[in-house]
Amino acid sequence: MHEGLTSLVEGFMYPNEIELQWSVLIVLYPYITGLVAGAFILASLERVFRVEAVKPTYRLALLTALAFLIVAPLPLQLHLGHPERSFSMYLTPNPSSAMAMFGFVYLWYLMAVLVLEIWLDYRAEIVQTARESTGLKRLLYRTMALWSDDLSEESRRLDDRIGYIPTIVGIPSAFLLHGYVGFIFGSIKANPWWSTPLMPIVFLFSAIVSGIALVLLMYMATCVAKRIPIDMRCVDTIAKYLFYAFIIDFSLEMLDLIHRIYEADESFRALDFMVRTQLYTSQIVVQIILGTLVPLGMLASVQLFRLSAQARRWVYGTAGTLTLIGIFAMRWNVVIGGQLFSKSFLGYTTYKMEFATREGLLPAILLMILPFVILWVLVKLLPPWVDEKPGQSGAMIPPHHWWYSLKGSYCVYSAGRFS
Repeated sequence: MHEGLTSLVEGFMYPNEIELQWSVLIVLYPYITGLVAGAFILASLERVFRVEAVKPTYRLALLTALAFLIVAPLPLQLHLGHPERSFSMYLTPNPSSAMAMFGFVYLWYLMAVLVLEIWLDYRAEIVQTARESTGLKRLLYRTMALWSDDLSEESRRLDDRIGYIPTIVGIPSAFLLHGYVGFIFGSIKANPWWSTPLMPIVFLFSAIVSGIALVLLMYMATCVAKRIPIDMRCVDTIAKYLFYAFIIDFSLEMLDLIHRIYEADESFRALDFMVRTQLYTSQIVVQIILGTLVPLGMLASVQLFRLSAQARRWVYGTAGTLTLIGIFAMRWNVVIGGQLFSKSFLGYTTYKMEFATREGLLPAILLMILPFVILWVLVKLLPPWVDEKPGQSGAMIPPHHWWYSLKGSYCVYSAGRFS
């Protein structure tokens, strides 16, 4: 056996258990899809549940979900030895394979839900921009509008009514998109670290938590970049939902932990040893303490004490950042941690992440940067806010839209018409 590999082994392991099959790229896969699901759930609070306070983040949440959804399959593509063969799953579908069915779930959520909702929401503005533009820009927006040129009030109402349907359908689709990722791990009976019926539910609620935290940070960063005041009513409401979802997520994880301790099957001693040694920093320190207890305590302090707006902004920014780190640590501990022990429970290995390889740290960093680049392009094409321009006074706007218009140094909302 290779000397470099044997130095990573403690105890007895079979040769095929020493080298991990799933790397940091597979950690990114459930992490990115979780951000997509959580961002869409936050957007649905305004459209479906009529939570008026979060309206400023509605469009930003949709564009964020789309940007991350475009990147979601790329970690899997890099992991494959022949990524071009992935298209075969569309030609020869295998309903018995959860991984093979991901392509159909992905396309359904991307095309039938997210892209359709964004297009219906922006159609009138795309048409208006095409009318006011010339050359290649006009051609681009005409193509984006599918050569539609109708800006009548009836067509806008129709966009609003039809757009409500993909939002409704999108909620269970978001649950399906990320719940099935947890299902993949939870259905592997040979691995006691993964094989638990709570795995899909834990993955789902952690996805909601991470997506809400991401949109919260993106909205605050956007306001700072545009030098407009942060709507504290909006961020307070988002933080409140983040706090509630976080409590449910943490309770489910603790329930799973208590169940494992109470059951104490033959794998318990091996898993307990691994948590106290190799996963102590990533799970106990990063995931539970820094990534869960600290942000929960910070969010709870806002609910219990009267803090100034400046203090609340710092609390939300810090709590949101720690939350994203904690959820990533959770994905790391599930994917990587589940491969560190032998199926015989007699040996352990370690994961050595390389840097500039196909599944190394550098590709992982680039994959995490790419969604923000795509989001920047989407924001340029389809701004989630509208700056009031000369000649726009009296322009009709779909009734469900609440727009940003910059007046002086204040961020003013207007509905129905610009004033």
